[in-house]
Amino acid sequence: MASETRWAPAFGKLRAVTAFLIAAAGGIGSVLRYAVGLALGNAWGASLPFGTLAVNAIGSCLLGIVAEALRGQTLAGADLRLVLGVGLLGGFTTYSSFNLELLRMIETGTLGRAAAYFALTVGGCLAAGAVGIAVARLAIGR
Repeated sequence: MASETRWAPAFGKLRAVTAFLIAAAGGIGSVLRYAVGLALGNAWGASLPFGTLAVNAIGSCLLGIVAEALRGQTLAGADLRLVLGVGLLGGFTTYSSFNLELLRMIETGTLGRAAAYFALTVGGCLAAGAVGIAVARLAIGR
């Protein structure tokens, strides 16, 4: 088995319990994404896809925390980073929605909105990921 890197678990065999936990967590993450999208769409309107922006920024921050703080932690023998990172946060965040929403803005000629959405998503998610890593390092003393 390959050695673990700082950001990813070691490669190995697919285990049924790991696959089940990832799938269950992914379902929960997807429902949470839907709920956030509804809540922010109702609260802030449709001028920008705020739900997608929010889940991608929140997910980026949380993935930074998960990747940094949960190294070596398991749940029912499964690497907790896989369950939470691939499963929960994989279901919660969505590049494909970001991509489609951005393409639709470009197609409809709302280029200023498209540029703002692109900059907010890419810059905001990078910053959120860095914050997540920093928070985890502070919390665990690394």
